[in-house]
Amino acid sequence: MATFPERVFSGVQPTGNLHLGNYLGAIKRFVALQETRPCFYCVVDLHAMTLPHEPDQLARTTREVTAAFLACGIDPKRNVVFNQSRVAEHAELAWALDCVARMGWLNRMTQFKDKAGKDRENASVGLFNYPVLMAADILIYRATHVPVGDDQKQHLELARDVAQKFNNDFAESIAAHGHGDAFFPLPEPLIQGPATRVMSLRDGAKKMSKSDTSENSYIALTDDPDTIAQKIRKAKTDPEPLPGHLDGLAGRPEAENLVGIFAALTDRTKADVVHEFGGSPFSAFKTVLADVTIEKLAPIRAEILRLSADPAYVDSVLADGAEKARAIARPNMDAVKDILGLIR
Repeated sequence: MATFPERVFSGVQPTGNLHLGNYLGAIKRFVALQETRPCFYCVVDLHAMTLPHEPDQLARTTREVTAAFLACGIDPKRNVVFNQSRVAEHAELAWALDCVARMGWLNRMTQFKDKAGKDRENASVGLFNYPVLMAADILIYRATHVPVGDDQKQHLELARDVAQKFNNDFAESIAAHGHGDAFFPLPEPLIQGPATRVMSLRDGAKKMSKSDTSENSYIALTDDPDTIAQKIRKAKTDPEPLPGHLDGLAGRPEAENLVGIFAALTDRTKADVVHEFGGSPFSAFKTVLADVTIEKLAPIRAEILRLSADPAYVDSVLADGAEKARAIARPNMDAVKDILGLIR
């Protein structure tokens, strides 16, 4: 059985104005992972093109997401931080994997149905096909682990299916070229912590999103302390006090969301939080939650603003990261071409 050195890959779309859900659900975990494994953190600007976009805005938000990575504690000297479009092998491998993936697999992708809505015939081919590009993002580095939110698990399963089919379809060539019984690993999900999926402050059934019509539904990483306090104070709750036990959160999505946010910000469990605050009215709990949120986000906000004022430095980080990424992606793509019988 082929073994692969551990390597983490994750990508964040440059849609701008990153929020608390991005931080707790992804970036905070990225920072922790850099202590244990080699990590590739990619700003996936090609994915951002699957929906209509403004070119100037895409360039700006690519830098904003990179600044947020750095401000939250991702070290570009210890990790590979880059933007996807700078490494052409992502798109090159995506075509090879397009010829391995099956239409039926893509037709089952629920996110395409959600994003395309009722007018699916007018959706771009890229929007339909981007799970294959996501598979290529991961597999071009032969990554073994991917930190994903609950809503991305289906796409990671597709990446595993594509990797497995490639390994099966070309097993003889893979072995003949000295790669053993598999060229691609089957990447494993990394889903951890009490706030894996942070929900809207206005609707506990919806994921926190900056595309929400109400700015009070999310906390941006660049929000000032007064804005954070106001948004948490206005967060939707129910008339009951906080429960003293976890089972008391059942059927109370807004309460569970606020408890999960507090737990994730303070590196505690939800059980610890309800044990401490059980019986408290939400007005009191929200005050404490606002204080904790402001304390955690204030230095991040300050650093994002500082880095955003220095785009040349941010660009240098992306350029250096792309060079490191290509050093691994190019040999892997060459190996794929040899396996497939493509003369190079």
